[in-house]
Amino acid sequence: MWNWITRIHDLTRKGDSFVIVTVTRCNGSTPRETGAKMLVLSNERIIGTIGGGQLEQQATRDALECLRLGTTKTITYPLYASVGQCCGGVVELLMETVNRNPVLYLFGAGHVGQALCRSLHGTSFEVHVIDERQEWIESDALPADVVRHSGPWQSVLNEITWDEERAYVAIMTHDHGLDLQVLQAVIAKPSRYLGMIGSQSKWKSFQNQLQTAGITENQLARVRCPIGIEIGGKSPQEVAISIAAELIGVHHRQIQPGASVGK
Repeated sequence: MWNWITRIHDLTRKGDSFVIVTVTRCNGSTPRETGAKMLVLSNERIIGTIGGGQLEQQATRDALECLRLGTTKTITYPLYASVGQCCGGVVELLMETVNRNPVLYLFGAGHVGQALCRSLHGTSFEVHVIDERQEWIESDALPADVVRHSGPWQSVLNEITWDEERAYVAIMTHDHGLDLQVLQAVIAKPSRYLGMIGSQSKWKSFQNQLQTAGITENQLARVRCPIGIEIGGKSPQEVAISIAAELIGVHHRQIQPGASVGK
């Protein structure tokens, strides 16, 4: 019997994304018993088995789709000849996605940044805050589970796992010039969401400068600025709530990532 607990621990420690597929119910003749497990990795490799054959192939495809969407679900499979199985029973599989939570890389630990961290506390977001100002990055106003980066922001870029589904970037530093530098450095990198705090006039100015620097229209179209949904408030906490709502909406596919609409 393979040690699935050790395998899960090792994959989780490395930050790999995968799906745990578990047989949760068997009716009639089935290739494996209740409790049998396999792991489906993002590179389509499988560890363990739930019985092989067409069932395992279809379950692997379904697990990869769960991994892509970051969802967990239960699926029932009839094992009839019409679907390439001859067992004749029915098997239910639980697919649990691991290490697919969204990760926010927040550049700037100022008033809005700290409030945003508090607003996202308790959600599925893993939050990393990047700020070289010691008095801000070490503030007690940041929740304890926030990952803090106090070194140069350029070095953090190499530590980020750039991912079109998991990576979210919000830029709100203490300096417009720094905002522009960070944006120019990350705009071509894969991410699910890229937003920057600021006014329409700030964004128009940045667009002109970025176009001069060779940034394409398609890359500019990825940026949300102003950031956050319209709720009317202007205090740091209210602005943070509007940004948190936008991030959560994008994660749950209720809001499309990309350029702000109607602002």
